[in-house]
Amino acid sequence: MHPNPVFHDAETAQNLAYARARAFGVLAVSAEEAPFISHVPFLISEDGEWAELHLVRSNPIVRMLKEARPARIAVSGPDGYVSPDWYGVADQVPTWNYVAVHLTGELELRPNEELRGLLDRQSAFYEARLAPKPPWTTGKMGAEALARMMRMIVPARMRITAVDGTWKLSQNKPDAARAAAAERIAGGTGAELEALAVLMRQASTRS
Repeated sequence: MHPNPVFHDAETAQNLAYARARAFGVLAVSAEEAPFISHVPFLISEDGEWAELHLVRSNPIVRMLKEARPARIAVSGPDGYVSPDWYGVADQVPTWNYVAVHLTGELELRPNEELRGLLDRQSAFYEARLAPKPPWTTGKMGAEALARMMRMIVPARMRITAVDGTWKLSQNKPDAARAAAAERIAGGTGAELEALAVLMRQASTRS
């Protein structure tokens, strides 16, 4: 997380809501030489206490989970380069604006009996966003094909013990400078720049 507290003004509920809506992140578990990393879709429970996910059985992280292990899920949002020229203020330097939420906790494997329910909840969550398309369900698969797929993955969940968020949106700049940069950033370089511009404009009225 960025050390400047100016970029940490989001409440825990806002960070959790963002991670819940994003529902995809980078899972990291410490190992001797370097952390093991896996990119995973996940669900956050209504009370915000658990992140549910599944892993490929051959994933090295699975072999580490004979007992619960400390883990973190990093959730990235829109990001983009900010040129100093866009501020209209002298003596500025280049930077990169972004949104990131980190969920920290204890990761554990769950009984295989929970896998089907997890898969059904995950597919229902994502399919709902594709309406009015009729939702895909595991019931559309043949029993043998579904069983074969399920043998390849395992259910897991992380008990969330800490939630941190960085919303670096040029809040440390004057309102006019921030608004000027927001007008230009959508034509720049990065990811989801239109969404980033919207967040920068919202940040200019937050204080």
